[in-house]
Amino acid sequence: MINEKYKYSELTSKIIGCSMTVHKTLGSGFQEVIYQRVLVIEMQLAGISFAREFEI
Repeated sequence: MINEKYKYSELTSKIIGCSMTVHKTLGSGFQEVIYQRVLVIEMQLAGISFAREFEI
């Protein structure tokens, strides 16, 4: 759900959508690294730019 009063509402919706797709596709029981790798693919397909495990 996109709420225009929030600055990053559209981006947040896309990220949650990608996460839900990964969860629906894989289910539970895999190691975290597997979910990370699949989420990278989903976010790239959605056109979301990101840095993985970015050190601050």
